[in-house]
This record gives sequence, structure tokens and C-alpha cells, in this order.
Amino acid sequence: MRVALFAESSLIHMNGVTHSLLQVLRHLEVNGHETRVIAPRASRDEASVGPHGSELSLLRSVGLPSYPEVRLTFARAASLSGMLRDFAPDVVHLASPFVLGWQGLRAADRLGIPTVAIYQTDIPGYAERYGLPAAQPVLAQHVARIHQRATLTLAPSSASISELRDAGVDRLKLWARGVDGERFRPERRSEEWRRRVAPNAETIIGYVGRLAPEKQVEDLQAIADLPNTKLVIVGDGPSRGALQKMLPDAAFLGFLGGHELAEAVASFDLFVHPGENETFCQTIQEALASGVPVVATGRGGPLDLVQNSRTGWVYTPGNLPELRDRVIDLVGDPAKRRAFSVAARDSVSHRTWARLGDELIGHYRDAIAVQQGTASASILTGALAAPDEPTVRTRWKRYVAIGDSLTEGLCDDSRQEPGQVRGWADRLSMLLVQGGDRPARLRYANLAVRSRTVGDVLDRQIPHAIALRADLVTLLIGANDLSRRGASPALIADRLGAGIRRLRDSGADVLVVTPFIAPWPGLRALNRLTVQLATELHRVAAETGAQLLDFTQDPDRVDERMWAADRVHLSAYGHRVLSYRAAAALGVPGASALGALDALMHDDAPETRIDRISTPAWIWTHVRPWAGRRLRGRTAGEGLAPKHTTLIEVVSLAPKGMRTRSGS
Repeated sequence: MRVALFAESSLIHMNGVTHSLLQVLRHLEVNGHETRVIAPRASRDEASVGPHGSELSLLRSVGLPSYPEVRLTFARAASLSGMLRDFAPDVVHLASPFVLGWQGLRAADRLGIPTVAIYQTDIPGYAERYGLPAAQPVLAQHVARIHQRATLTLAPSSASISELRDAGVDRLKLWARGVDGERFRPERRSEEWRRRVAPNAETIIGYVGRLAPEKQVEDLQAIADLPNTKLVIVGDGPSRGALQKMLPDAAFLGFLGGHELAEAVASFDLFVHPGENETFCQTIQEALASGVPVVATGRGGPLDLVQNSRTGWVYTPGNLPELRDRVIDLVGDPAKRRAFSVAARDSVSHRTWARLGDELIGHYRDAIAVQQGTASASILTGALAAPDEPTVRTRWKRYVAIGDSLTEGLCDDSRQEPGQVRGWADRLSMLLVQGGDRPARLRYANLAVRSRTVGDVLDRQIPHAIALRADLVTLLIGANDLSRRGASPALIADRLGAGIRRLRDSGADVLVVTPFIAPWPGLRALNRLTVQLATELHRVAAETGAQLLDFTQDPDRVDERMWAADRVHLSAYGHRVLSYRAAAALGVPGASALGALDALMHDDAPETRIDRISTPAWIWTHVRPWAGRRLRGRTAGEGLAPKHTTLIEVVSLAPKGMRTRSGS
């Protein structure tokens, strides 16, 4: 694949956008793709060869008078079209597009090249921080225009997804950021460094980031006078002089990189970030990877990263007394800091740049398929990207769910009789009934059985669904196949593709839900395989015209409430979340908003309480029986029949579950 990348900022100025771009270039080089970078020139001494084997085209630019690191490049779309025509890329990557990115987007459009725009900077929010509130509406309109016009927009957090959706952007996918878990890790903590910075053995409160108005570093005045603490600020920028006057007792270490930065972050006792305009916040993720608890504002990207009362605290934006209270809570409780530290590292250990790079390549392929007209529009509307405005276009009459234990509903015994389970597919059937102006008539079958594999789905469940004349089929299968030695995600996806074609040829609409697993320690290898399979299923969905719900990208997947005690099946809460995600992907009006309201209403329900057991107990209680069955060549589903082999009519939502009567 040939990828042209437009960088809004100079490559010699390190910031979040540049860091992400360099990681992308590294991954593309390792995987044999060709790249050309088009970026502003900030210095005559810049290299003529791009990083990581990329071709490099540098354009004349000017820096903002108050912030010279921010470069404005005014290139004509015609000249950029020439550069693209010479390189002939398969896809154009727009890194935080605004000025140069807008011109690059127009040039790509002229040539019919698909574009993937990376939303990373809250430019309208920055305008207010820089004293230009009147410019905010115009800037917001321009940013929305860019992302509405791009083939696909990738946003780094659920808050960014919502913000762009509200602005009218509908081709959206979640793409977070990776973290270097080898560089940023708890073992980098240095007692020698701590003695130099805090010679009186104070508790060290750290901040890392640009020293600029949009970061709101001045809010740290609220904690600057806490006794027996040392405030340490890492970074540089136009606000440094003013901040040093505001915070005279703080240690300003300037810009640090590489080993020096990793050592500093790991040596903090806690990390604080007050910025309210963060679309993601990479420095928070690096602190978590270093085993450092975080206190951050409850807005934007930090909401996806910081887990309250587990890895740190989020506070109400602008509420500085609450910020102070949250910091005092951790400063005064070393035992809590230690517990949060372990959870912090675990919470981001799955976010490798290799995994995120593979996801990005999958998004490139999606954009290419859409541009070529070989993909269904639903490939761009995953769990977080599905807008609430569309209504259900098709009134399905026969819905059949196929799969394994997840679709059977294992561990979802909410409001069920003893021994019975409910599950996300049962819940989805009721949402489909209620998904229009008036209740619809829907018949539903669930052919899923625990421990089933792709072979069972192809040989039994898909022919059964066709015999039932299903006009809607949901398919969630593959995790059991991935757990076998030597499993190939590409081969599994190809086999599923053959089955999906049979369903599509029968006239059925198909929603494919990607297999997923929690990124717990001990399950990381399986988690990586599910992400690889999800990438392959994007391809299969594009080839077959199926809809796709990629749950490996959903930020709620890492919420402990989503998972049952066995760590591999969804809890009742998790099944409820997945049902609303599927309803949104199918276009049920208001599904996302209704799901958020439902979650709020059930926030203190018994099913949301986390009842975790120790890892040794988990191995003895859950892993040992599974391994024993494997050794004996048996499965948990032996002798079990599907719970609904014939179509039953879904007639209403009821407190005791789904009321049904026989149908045909």
C-alpha cells in the first residue's frame, strides 16, 4: 500500500500529533508499505529524507508570532495535486487537518483518492484559551467541514466521537493511541532522581505537557501549597515564564524526552492534568503505563483513560476545590496509591502501537473500499460511530441469532428463572420491536450454544437460519477457534465470509459482531488475536455487504462491570451495553441515547457490582475445569440444544424478561 501523509505541524517540533505520526510511519515501514510525508518546513536545516524510510516534501510555512512552533502552510491545491499524482497513493492520511490538511483533502478529492482524517486537536476550544472566543464558531464550522468531506474520520475517544457527531460528521470510527509499554513502565522509577528533585522526601505531584494556555497549567495553583509535596512540571512552551511566576516553588524541568522522560514520569507519586480540551491525552496514558495514579479533569479524552477509584480520579471541569480534594486523597494514602498503581499499568497494557497500527491499516482498507464502492456504508458506523438520527430502514420479520456462549447469553441471568440466561441478542430482539413509531411484529430464534466454533456455525446454524427464512441474522463467533493452537485469524475470517455469502444470497441482512476479550493479564495473547480477526472481518464485511460492529474498539470493553467473574463472558451489564451497540449499528432510532439512559438507571443495580476473585482462585475455579475438558476432548456445550430453535414471537418488553408465544 502507498500512503501519503499530510502533517499540519513540522516534524522537528515534538507534540502529540507529531509523535503519533512518527509511530504510524514506523509501523507502515515495518509492514512494507511506502509513504510520503507532506509537511511544513520550520528550518532550513531540516533533513531532506523523511523518517522511517518515507519520502519527504517540505513546504514553506510561517509560525504564529506568539507560538512559532505552530506553523501555517498556505499551499495551493493544484500544486499538492501534482505531488499526489507523482506519488500515486492508495490513500491519503490527514494528521489533525486544518490548513494544509484542508488543501490536501481538496487535492485528494480532485484525484479520487480516499482520505482518512485523524481528529486530534480541539482547535475551536483552543481559540477561547487564546483569547479569541469570537473565532470559535467559524473554526468549529471549518473543522466540521473537513471531517464531513473526508472519506473516513478517526477520533481518539468517545467524547470526540460525540463532539464530531453533534457537528454533523457521520463517517466516524474510534482509533485511540498506543503507548510504549517498554519505555514507560514502573521499573523506571529512580530514587536518585527523586532525591534530586525532592530532597526532603516530599510526595511528588507531576505534570507533563506543553506549557500553553490550552493546557490550563495555571490551575495547578490549587495544589501548589499542599504540605510535604513537591510540584514538578515537565515541558516547555509560551506560558513557561508566566507559570514560573505563578508557581514559584514548583520545579520546572523543561522539555524531556526518551529515557529522561520515562524516568521522570515513573518517579512521580501521582500525575495531574487539568486541561479541558484534550481529545485523548497521551501523557495521561504514559503515566498510567508507568504505574502512576492520575487526577484529571472529567472532560474529553481523560474520561476514557482514567477509571475513577481504580486508576485515579476525574474531577468536575473547573471545580478546583474538587481537584484539590482528589489530590489530597491520594497524597495522604500511600496504600491507595500502590493499589491504583497496579491497576493503572494493567489498564493500558493492551494499547500497543503495533496493535493500533494494525487497526489503522484496516481503516485505510475500509476507506479504499468505500471509495471504490465495494463496501456497505455500515462499515464506517461501528458501535460508537452509529448516529442516532436514522430510523430502521427495514422492518425485519424473522431475526435469527447465531454464535456461541456470548450470544446464548451465558452469565446474564438478570430477571431470569434459575438455570436460564438472557443475553444481548434476546435484548436486541426487544429493541428491534420497539425501534419505530409503533411496535413491530418480530419472530426470533437463537441458535447459539456455548463452546461452539466456526465449523458448527457453517454446518448447522447457518443452514438452520436459512431454513427459517431469516431476513436478519446476527453473527458472533470465533473466540473458541482463536483459543486453539496455531489459529489463523485470516483463515477464520475467510471461512466466515463463505457462510456470510450464503446468508446474503438467501436475502438476509447480516450484522457481524467481532469476537472480543477483556485485556486482562493472562488473556493478552487471545486479545491480540481478536483484534487481528476484527481487522480481517472488516475486509469480509466490505466484500459481502454485511454490516459490522467492531467491539474490539469499544472503550467500555475495558470497564470491569462489563465482565462476569470468569473474566471471559459478559455480565448482565455487559450484555445490556452490547445490545444497545448492536441496535445503534442497525439504525434503531435513539439507541445510543437510550443505552446511556439505561446505564444511568442501572448504575447502582446489583448486576453492576464488581465481585472479583483473586487470580489463583480464578485459575482454580474457571481455568482448571476448562483445561480439563480440553484434555478430555469435551466442551461445556456437549448435549445442549439451542434455547430457541424455532421462531418465537417477541411481543413486548416486560419486567420478567421476554414474553413470547409460538410462531412459525
